[in-house]
Amino acid sequence: MRRIALLIGGLVVLVGLVAGLAPAWWSGGHESIAAAAAARLPDDIPGFFRRGGKHLAHFSVDPDRWKNREALFLRRSEEGNHYLDMEDLDGKAYPATNRFDAMKMAYTELKKDPNKIGLLPYAIMENYERLMVAFYDHRKAPADESVPMKCLVYGGTLAHYTGDAAMPLHTTTDYDGRRQPGGGVMQKGIHSRIDGFPEKNGFTPEEICRGLQAKAIGNVWEHVNAFLIESHGQVGKCYDLDAKGAMTTPTDESRAFILARCRAGAQLTLDLWYTAWVRSEKLPGHW
Repeated sequence: MRRIALLIGGLVVLVGLVAGLAPAWWSGGHESIAAAAAARLPDDIPGFFRRGGKHLAHFSVDPDRWKNREALFLRRSEEGNHYLDMEDLDGKAYPATNRFDAMKMAYTELKKDPNKIGLLPYAIMENYERLMVAFYDHRKAPADESVPMKCLVYGGTLAHYTGDAAMPLHTTTDYDGRRQPGGGVMQKGIHSRIDGFPEKNGFTPEEICRGLQAKAIGNVWEHVNAFLIESHGQVGKCYDLDAKGAMTTPTDESRAFILARCRAGAQLTLDLWYTAWVRSEKLPGHW
């Protein structure tokens, strides 16, 4: 009986650990968006990248893994990469240069912590450029077996941030409820309800990718920021549907809305992957 009790206790602990490790979109949403983008890559993209959907999906969750509470240095440097609270820019635009200029602007002009405003567009741009440089290396040394690995890592990392950009609540100070004049918060928990929607409702890469086609982007910085503005414009729709209970008990309208956001994220991912490949052809030598 003692052994049985210990066994039952151990199982209870194990179940608790598994629940605590459940995908915190959640990882399944990020994976589906990345896999959907990979499924629509055109034939002129290297074969290893087109066949790398499972790897790209896995790597697309890494930026959330980097927020592990025991990774004290990494967690702090990573947290601002996942959002941009657009209201905190006070009508201004972040500079089209680099994150350090943005941080300087936040501190000196806006008098705010840049990590609180968010640095999502720079996370997208930096990982887009990492992938572009890695694709250049593949063009110059196609037999080098190290290069495909880093292309997949950088491509997957990029897919996380493009997926974040498509989630409207990653663009607003009202990311998890709307603050009320009396100090309360209305619709607390909305972030989790929307984040988990694709995974809970079985969105598949096949459903997300249907009809998507890759296109090369002209000005990537402008495109990314226009995408974020469009995503921010969907915040009200998130709250309206949630107020109706449609994020808890899905309706045709809420399902179509979240599917459209996943498709937008997959399209942005696909276009940036493709643009990185196209631009890599004319990059100057590294050295």
